[in-house]
Amino acid sequence: MNIGYLSTIYHTSILIKNQQPIIGSESLNWKLYPTGPAMIKGFTDGEIDLGYIGLPPVMMGIENGLDLQCIAGGHVEGTVMVAPDYFRDINQLDDIKTVLNQFSGKTIGIPARGSIHDVISRELLTDNSLENEISIKNYSWPDMIPYALEENEIDAMVGTPSLAVTASQVTGAKIIIPPNYLWSYNPSYGIVVKTEIIEEKSEFLKEFLVIHETMCNMLRETPKKAGEIATQELGLNDSDFASKTFNISPRYCASLPGEYIDSTMKFIPLLKRLGYLKSDLEKEDIFCTDLIEEVHPEHHHY
Repeated sequence: MNIGYLSTIYHTSILIKNQQPIIGSESLNWKLYPTGPAMIKGFTDGEIDLGYIGLPPVMMGIENGLDLQCIAGGHVEGTVMVAPDYFRDINQLDDIKTVLNQFSGKTIGIPARGSIHDVISRELLTDNSLENEISIKNYSWPDMIPYALEENEIDAMVGTPSLAVTASQVTGAKIIIPPNYLWSYNPSYGIVVKTEIIEEKSEFLKEFLVIHETMCNMLRETPKKAGEIATQELGLNDSDFASKTFNISPRYCASLPGEYIDSTMKFIPLLKRLGYLKSDLEKEDIFCTDLIEEVHPEHHHY
């Protein structure tokens, strides 16, 4: 099984890759991608069968003819806004527009166009009538964004909790808008597969999802242990990096509850307005919940 993954420390891919399980007769072959849109190209090129990815790029891929479906969740609310500590945060100003007004005439660094962070950021500016006041600079490799902040190429950034911790370590920056304020229950990432293998490899996928849920539980219940494994896998020197990242938005689960699906569907009109999507998609076009409902019938843990 060829699996696409990102360098995001709280994705269970990092933990599973470190453990190197063999599921049935399948070995797991891992391919790293910089962003979700790049992973969609990997699906298009036939490089991968399964991916850890945010849902907006998946929806765009489906519209463009890719037969993909999300079969499990993983994390919600994985987008934060970060800026140097001389800017005031939501707790100090109590209003998102007032926080954003600090960046009029300035530039915000964001992962690639079409990524979940890009879509959320553009909607945030539009909702607050600031799309013509604040510039967005997209980065194909998100790991470069904290260093762009350090070099004053940008004045603030939007990205994952991992990027937020890196920015804090590199520049002393702080979170000025936390995840729950930006987009409640947004689908940080899901497990997405080629539709053709859902039935063909259902037993493998169910076993994989059991391991995925086990690792989600580890992230939530024993973050120190999960952090040690992730730190080793990513070759990090700072053992506190993982725990700091996990604590920003500790909402990990493999389930696909209604809240996760409904939040995903709210992206469709945004994607259409941004020109990323032309047609409407139905839930059934994006999600196949049969396997996760069998593996994880109990209430979700988000």
